[in-house]
Amino acid sequence: MQKQFTAIIEREGNGYVSLCPELDIASQGDTIEEACGNLQEAFELFFETASPNEIQQRVF
Repeated sequence: MQKQFTAIIEREGNGYVSLCPELDIASQGDTIEEACGNLQEAFELFFETASPNEIQQRVF
């Protein structure tokens, strides 16, 4: 099953903050591309380390 999530990237100071509001996951980077890539890494780490119960609560 595939599911799409929202990625919000906003400029903050000299860098960028990236946020996925559905999963409550955030990251940052010096560029838009870096912030997006770091958010992708945060997604991967979440799905690798979160318990099935935590994933179920956030995704559905």
